[in-house]
Amino acid sequence: QVQLVESGGGLVQPGGSLRLSCVASGFSFSTYRMTWYRQVSGKERELVAGIISSGGVTNYVDSVKGRFTISRDNNKNTVYLQMNRLKPEDTAIYYCNTYIRGLNYWGPGTQVTVTS
Repeated sequence: QVQLVESGGGLVQPGGSLRLSCVASGFSFSTYRMTWYRQVSGKERELVAGIISSGGVTNYVDSVKGRFTISRDNNKNTVYLQMNRLKPEDTAIYYCNTYIRGLNYWGPGTQVTVTS
């Protein structure tokens, strides 16, 4: 079955960096677009970044452009989110996602907290 497992979250000061990883299994990883979402308690889940199957095209929500970079390693079935110059408003649970044959699949999420 499809499994997505995120890691790399934690507590960081404003201006700091974190690198999130999501290891995928149970499907042909190199065939599918992968995305990162985030959610703050009480708010809707927000699309942060996406990357096509080959890795050649990426997209970002405006609030993270120039600070976050999504990438993937199809040999390792892993998608990454490099987050630089973090701000308190980046605090959220970050989720890895893929959409396969009409279904959304999510990992359990990893908490990112940006605070001084």
